[in-house]
Amino acid sequence: MHIDYKNINIYLKPGRTDFRKQINGLSLIIQDEIKKDVFKGDLFIFCNKTRNRMKILYWDKNGFALWFKRLEKDKFPWPKNSDEVKEIKYEELKMLLSGIDFFNSHQKIFFEEI
Repeated sequence: MHIDYKNINIYLKPGRTDFRKQINGLSLIIQDEIKKDVFKGDLFIFCNKTRNRMKILYWDKNGFALWFKRLEKDKFPWPKNSDEVKEIKYEELKMLLSGIDFFNSHQKIFFEEI
């Protein structure tokens, strides 16, 4: 399976997701809560309550792929309080999988000339 990360969107669902849900349950969350087309080929990322498990759901032309990562130590950096789905870049996905908290990185400051 080859994913062209330049031509897909990567969506992260903030907060916790019930990890008893598998492909069908996560697909319903994508369609009903996130309001996205689950068959478009985008990546959808979910995290559990204790933030030590992550699932990524992906439609791969003729079927779903469900990736699962479990951390033995540490926790994933994860936005807790937002109900809004976040679109992230491939570089941010790599940071997330490495444990880098880009959610709390320095913000750009914009100044206006007087």
